[in-house]
Amino acid sequence: MSINLSTSSLSPSDRAEFWRQAVSHTFIPLDVELYEARPSAATITSHQLGPLQVSAVSAGPQKVVRDRRMIARGGESHLTLTIQHHGTARLEQDRREAFLEPGQFALSDSARPFLKELPAKFGFTAFHLPRTALNVTDGDLRALTATVFFPTGGCAGVVAAYLGALARDATGIPSESGHQLGLTACDLLATLVRERRDRHAPQAPEATRAMLVRVKDHVLRHLTDPELSPQSIADAHHVSVRYLHKLFESEDTTLAKWIQTRRLAMCRRDLARHSLRGPGVASVARRWGFVSPAHFSRVFRAAYGMSPRDWQATTSRGSEPTRTPADGAASGTGGR
Repeated sequence: MSINLSTSSLSPSDRAEFWRQAVSHTFIPLDVELYEARPSAATITSHQLGPLQVSAVSAGPQKVVRDRRMIARGGESHLTLTIQHHGTARLEQDRREAFLEPGQFALSDSARPFLKELPAKFGFTAFHLPRTALNVTDGDLRALTATVFFPTGGCAGVVAAYLGALARDATGIPSESGHQLGLTACDLLATLVRERRDRHAPQAPEATRAMLVRVKDHVLRHLTDPELSPQSIADAHHVSVRYLHKLFESEDTTLAKWIQTRRLAMCRRDLARHSLRGPGVASVARRWGFVSPAHFSRVFRAAYGMSPRDWQATTSRGSEPTRTPADGAASGTGGR
């Protein structure tokens, strides 16, 4: 599904208010300040690919701000990655400032205040998605917002190339394929976030880091085992349960939460990849180590804001809810 918004048919005096509403309803509630007395024509063209909204934006100079007042209204938190095409941008968040040139990209998080200034006519593509779609920690995101990513080589280059191709071809992608491609984009972004986190994280003693890697690998290989527990993990590595919990303190989480988050992510993925005629919710939950369907439904809703069955029904249609100015409303986890 495509949504095209344009101020070109409006008089300059009517463009400002329409544009403010269009920006906030396409993305998240934002204050928009236009720098032109007579605003230039502006456009937003959006496509929904599963959890990923891809929007091409072109407009005149302006500034957008998200403050604590808007955040306090509530609603699901979203991430926005923007690739600059022409013009420049300045992004402020988490006490950092990033200056973007064409080809570069940066990430902002709607859960905390930010400012973005575009001092001249510009064009960029925005990739907008729920924070929960990445399955990364708040600490990971705080370390990377308002940071310039260069599209040359390495993980950032792969992400830029994939997102660029997705944006160019979005119009012709069937809804079912688009959903899967959107999920792949989220996986790539999560990989980029973790890669940058690991590159810049303070180095723990080598033995401790090595043990943490082995523990995580063991957990991921045994996620389907309903008997996976701190004691069984500790026994497999000949360490105490207390030491095991200590390992995860540096991860800004607990062992139980880390296991549950991974299990939920796998269940969410499997439910998205199968229609309602495929495996049922209870079957998917059991496959990934949840012994109680009621408990699974409860923690899934807490993590993703909807029941597992609603998620499967939504994704089986090859699309997810999206917002337009006509909607009139702004968007404002442990072991088994």
